[in-house]
Amino acid sequence: MEDIELNPLLFQSCGNCRACLDGDLSEMCDDMKPHTVGDPDPGKYVWSKLSPEKFATFRVKQQLPYHIKVKYAAIRAREFISQCGARGLSTHVSVGGLDSITLFCFLQSIGLDVPGISCSYLEDISIQRVHHRLGIERIHPISDPGGGIWNQRRVLQEFGFPILSKEKANKLEMLMNPTPKNALMRRTQMTGTIGNAADGTLRHSSNAKMPEKWLKLFAGANNSEYGTDYKIPPFKVSDKCCYYLKEKPLQLYAKENHSVPFMGLMAVEGGRREKALIANGCNYFSEHDRSTRSCPFAIFTRQDLLQLALDLCVPVPEIYGTIEADETGKLY
Repeated sequence: MEDIELNPLLFQSCGNCRACLDGDLSEMCDDMKPHTVGDPDPGKYVWSKLSPEKFATFRVKQQLPYHIKVKYAAIRAREFISQCGARGLSTHVSVGGLDSITLFCFLQSIGLDVPGISCSYLEDISIQRVHHRLGIERIHPISDPGGGIWNQRRVLQEFGFPILSKEKANKLEMLMNPTPKNALMRRTQMTGTIGNAADGTLRHSSNAKMPEKWLKLFAGANNSEYGTDYKIPPFKVSDKCCYYLKEKPLQLYAKENHSVPFMGLMAVEGGRREKALIANGCNYFSEHDRSTRSCPFAIFTRQDLLQLALDLCVPVPEIYGTIEADETGKLY
């Protein structure tokens, strides 16, 4: 790939940012300091117990000026490389669509020669062409003990479709396959009831309940138990598609190469990603490195990502069209 240089203006400080954004890592506040090898597992947060201060701190970071966010991302990326080196770990970029393509180019542009890895056979042909152009290594799908390949058709036939979102597909799969073991979780999705009357924790949360429009279409397997008249869909639903086609092959690569990933995730995408990024921050080191990862773009907005893609002259796959600006200057 051709060398790409970032506009120097991107790294000029506004003069009001914190010491860590000025590059003085010794003065970083506690919530930004890297976790060392001897630290307790930093990922053992409970989403419902995150402090208001942690939410507020993350929201403030999301509102930083674009050029400060770019500098922040560079600091986090270099910090991750340093910590991985201390742990004897290699790193790679998990590359898929435009976000992670931009991350790969960004790391290259700041002098971090991190290899890109992809299950690109799943992607649109235009994305595969960009991967080939950038030198992204393509890994193959996994096989079962009998030698059968877990391709897309087989996964969808055996487990179901990942509709709506990964998180919702997981909940819908549970509702469509009721068992005594998942009774309490199904009750929460069906009624919004949480906790147990016996220990005084019973309460109701409308946010915990699955939206009625989805219950009507997918929760028919619970009709006899809840006296409802919901539909039973003529197909399976599951969140396992991503696991077999993408997560598991990448996990095997990581294990074989003792490598951990950079990922192009942003909290603004919502769902599980937002929860995990707010809870664990940009750089997260798990106890046995199974979940260790870096997400330098965690605090980016979609506008930030598109602007960086333009600044780096990132090759945009045809499936996305071109990056344009409307009459207000907003990128899309």
